[in-house]
Amino acid sequence: MISVGLDVGGTKLLGVAIGQDGRVLAEERRPTVNDAAGLLDELVEVYRALGEEAEASGGGSGRPPLGLGLPGLVDPSGVLTFSPNLSEASGSDLRGRLAERLGPAAPVVQVDNDATCAAAGESTFGAAGGEKDVLFVTLGTGIGGGIVSGGKLLRGANNFSGEIGHVVVDPQGPPCGCGRRGCWERYASGTALGRMARDYALAGRASHIVELAGGEADTVRGEHVIAAVAEGDKEAVGILEEFAGWLALGLANLAAVLDPRVIVIGGGLVGAGESLLGPTRAAFAGQLEGAKLRPAIEIRPASLGERGGAVGAAAVAFEAAGVALTPAPQ
Repeated sequence: MISVGLDVGGTKLLGVAIGQDGRVLAEERRPTVNDAAGLLDELVEVYRALGEEAEASGGGSGRPPLGLGLPGLVDPSGVLTFSPNLSEASGSDLRGRLAERLGPAAPVVQVDNDATCAAAGESTFGAAGGEKDVLFVTLGTGIGGGIVSGGKLLRGANNFSGEIGHVVVDPQGPPCGCGRRGCWERYASGTALGRMARDYALAGRASHIVELAGGEADTVRGEHVIAAVAEGDKEAVGILEEFAGWLALGLANLAAVLDPRVIVIGGGLVGAGESLLGPTRAAFAGQLEGAKLRPAIEIRPASLGERGGAVGAAAVAFEAAGVALTPAPQ
């Protein structure tokens, strides 16, 4: 049997069809359409295309369950309550409208937050495969998260859990898009890394990073820091170590509440590899309560890459349909 997972991002819709072992049998990607009607059309088209591709490859037939990951707050009934990146689709009952469009024999349709889906993917088929207590953190423009506790996705009373980027780490810090000040994502996201590097550049302390950005301090972004670190630039290494301290602070706070066995870091910044993860682990060990007396909490890079959310959405759809998964041994 197969399942289809669709991951809707701010700019890209990525869909996969997977088998019960997590193997990707088909893949589709298209630009994201913001308005609800256009997005619905794209979702239906990609779902049908993936089902046909998977069937043609011998992966199964029929109407596979459908999982949908969305960037925002998704309530238990499948309504996209709020999404800054899909503003025109906010308030839409996407689960109900998908089931209606797919007809009277509609498959199981499960709609969740995208980071929740990615947590399901990494804890089932990815870097934390087989682990029962996992914190998934995605570092991109902002910070998203998903939580697995006792082998189950932790969704909360309203299906809104995992908004970890908006834990406040400095009440006097910079304003956040959520309306508060000093949220963690203002210090430990890709956007935050760029802001930190621009501050250094304007102070004349990041010459090579500015050179990589084309010679203007105002154009410095997080990717320029990562590139400079890869070239061994000491100023860039220092910036990344400061950034890792902020990342570790949030991780230690969350670990104190959740007590995960594994923390998986995903998103664009994980491409920095050990240049980021190494100092993050060191800072985390220094900030975690009782770090020397408790079992170690591993910090691992995500392994599913950009497919993580789509694979996880498909896994969540399998679960909703009552289909057992058979992940390959790690």
